[in-house]
Amino acid sequence: MEHDLLGDKAVPADAYYGIQTLRGIENFENISGIRIQDFPCYVKALAMIKWAAAQANLELGLLPKEIAGAIAKACEEIISGSLSDQFPVDLIQGGAGTSTNMNINEVVANRAIELLGHQKGEYEYCHPNDHVNLSQSTNDAYPTSFKLAFIFMNQELVEELKRLVQAFRNKGKAFKDIIKMGRTQLQDAVPMTLEQEFEAFAANLEEEVDRLNQMAKLFLEVNMGATAIGTGINSEPEYSALCIKALRKISGQEFVLASNLIEATPDTGATVIYSSALKRMAVKISKICNDLRLLSSGPRCGLNEINLPPMQPGSSIMPGKVNPVIPEVMNQICYRVIGNDLTVTFAAEAGQLQLNVMEPVIVDAIFNSIKMLQKGMERLRVLCVDGITANAEHCHDMVLNSIGIVTALNPTLGYKNSSRIAKRALQENRSVYDLVLEEKLLTKEELDELLRPEMMIKPHKFYKKS
Repeated sequence: MEHDLLGDKAVPADAYYGIQTLRGIENFENISGIRIQDFPCYVKALAMIKWAAAQANLELGLLPKEIAGAIAKACEEIISGSLSDQFPVDLIQGGAGTSTNMNINEVVANRAIELLGHQKGEYEYCHPNDHVNLSQSTNDAYPTSFKLAFIFMNQELVEELKRLVQAFRNKGKAFKDIIKMGRTQLQDAVPMTLEQEFEAFAANLEEEVDRLNQMAKLFLEVNMGATAIGTGINSEPEYSALCIKALRKISGQEFVLASNLIEATPDTGATVIYSSALKRMAVKISKICNDLRLLSSGPRCGLNEINLPPMQPGSSIMPGKVNPVIPEVMNQICYRVIGNDLTVTFAAEAGQLQLNVMEPVIVDAIFNSIKMLQKGMERLRVLCVDGITANAEHCHDMVLNSIGIVTALNPTLGYKNSSRIAKRALQENRSVYDLVLEEKLLTKEELDELLRPEMMIKPHKFYKKS
C-alpha cells in the first residue's frame, strides 16, 4: 500500500514503480497505446538524467554518498536494459510529463532501496521525490530527457537513411549503361540514363543527413536547474553547472545550459524545427516512392522501365496482378509524418506563460515519426530498392521512338526545323529518326553521332552541319 495526496492505493508487489505511476497508468491507459517502455532509448535517457542529477547533488553535499551511489547503480542498470518493463505509462498524458518523471523517480528509488538492502516501498531509505528528484522539477528533467532521447533516435535514423542512400547509389551504378527518356509534367522530355535517375534519388536524400544532424544539435541546449518555471527554486546556485557536467560525461553529448532558463522552460522551438526536418525528408521519400511506382507501372500498359520485387499477390479478383506495396506503405508513413509535424506545430503554439503542458504529444509525435521513418526506410531498402531490375531494351526502344530526341537535334537543325519534324512525327506516327533522314536534313552518320547516348545525357560542344 502506498499513499499520496489523493489517498491510498495498492501497488503490485512485483512492480518497481509506485502510486503516482499507477495513477498515470489508470488515467492515461491506452490513450495512444504507446508506452514509455516501447522506446528503450527514452528509458535510457530518463535514467541518465536522474544519474546526472544525483551526481550533482552528491557533489553539493545534498545527497548522502550511499544513497547517491545506490541511485547511480540503479540508473546504470536501467541504462543497460534492466527493468525495461517498468515504464508502462502512455506517452500522451496530462500533467506536462509529470507521470513520466514520477515513473522514473519511483523505479530508480525502489531499485536503489533494494540495493541498500531494504524492501521496495520503504521510501525512508530513498524517496522518489526527496532523493531521486532532488533539485529538479518535471519541467526541467522531462524536456531534457526527451531531448536526449531525440538525439539517440536521430543517430539511428540517420544511419538508416545513409543505408538507403547507398542502396539507391549502388542501384544507379548497376544501371549506368541504360538509356531512357526523362519526363517533365508526365510528358516525354529528353533522354537520360537510369543511373542518373537513381543517383538523383540518392543525392536528394543525402542532403537530409546533414539537415537532420544540424537540427538535432538544437536539442543540446537544456534547462536543467530551471526547476518549476526557470527561477531555479529549490536548487543551489552551482547545481546547473554540475548537473550539465555530469550529464555530458554520462551521455557523451555536448549539452549546454540555456542562457535564460525562464525562456527555455516553455520553449519548444527545437522540436518544431526538427519535426519540420522530418517532414521535409518524408516529402522527399514520398516523391521518390511515387516515381518508383510510375516507373514500374504496367507491366504491359504502363511505363514498365523498372521492375520492383514482387512481394505479394495484388488482388483478390484479378489473377496475376502484383502491386507496389512497399512504396505504397512508405507513402503512407510519410503522410503520417507530415501529419505529426502539424501536431507538433499546434502543440508548440499551445504553450502558455511559463510552461508548455502539451509537450507529451510532441514527444509522441516525434517518436512516432522517427520510428516509422526508420522502419519504413529499412523495408524500402531491403524489400524494394535492393531488388529492382531494369527493362533495358524497352527503355532504349522508347528513347528511339520518342519525339523528345528531337531536342538533341535542335542546336544543329534549328528550332523551326525541329518543331516541324516533331509535329510530323506525331501526326504520321513515325520516328524522328526516319523523318530527318527522309528530308535529308542530316546524313545517317551525322544523325547517329548526334543521337549517341553520351551526346544526349550531358553537355557537349555543338555539332554544326557544314
